[in-house]
Amino acid sequence: MWRSAGWPCHDNVEAELLVAGLLQRHLDAAGREQLRVTDAGLAAIAHAVARHRRARDDHEALVEQVARAMQRAGRVVWRGLSLRAPLPGDDVDSTRWAVAMPDVFSIRHTTVEDYVEPVVHEIKVRRADLLSDLRHEAKREAYRALSSQCWYVLRAGIGEPDEIPPAYGVMLARGAALEVLRPAPQRAMRLPFLAWMALARATAEPPLDDDAQPDLPDLGD
Repeated sequence: MWRSAGWPCHDNVEAELLVAGLLQRHLDAAGREQLRVTDAGLAAIAHAVARHRRARDDHEALVEQVARAMQRAGRVVWRGLSLRAPLPGDDVDSTRWAVAMPDVFSIRHTTVEDYVEPVVHEIKVRRADLLSDLRHEAKREAYRALSSQCWYVLRAGIGEPDEIPPAYGVMLARGAALEVLRPAPQRAMRLPFLAWMALARATAEPPLDDDAQPDLPDLGD
């Protein structure tokens, strides 16, 4: 409504905003009704923007922390990838494709394809985002279709390990430490050709320029 010309849709959302005092009706010279954002509405917009910005900053800080931990573990790391993941189709022999956007994707630094061991880390700093993921099985399965291990990394206080399906490992972020609450099941897998092409077009994280060696989480054998 703030970006538009204010023409009403007369839907339930507008009714709620009007009653809350966040919008007000206005008639122009031709008698046409428009909606205008009130000062209280502007304050609500500003508050929402600040809240989302804080959530993004917290999320990106934890993504960077996990990415650096994987680099120190000797892995090649990507952030913000968009990968096509093969999932079982409705028929036995069919395949459907889903888009997976893992927060952190990493592979071992090796020239042997069977030793690549791709790993996905999905970062959650808000409980609402965690619950959204838990409701969308296809999204979670897309992560697993591209990895030999898949982890959820949770900011302390937003969830419990038992809420995460057993096919996924769970880490807890406490300050600068990443604590393994439940190891991720490991399985042998080869990356699909389309995933290799996406990695080739993307830019991996640059090498670390520091010598710090903090404790690293155990990714399993």
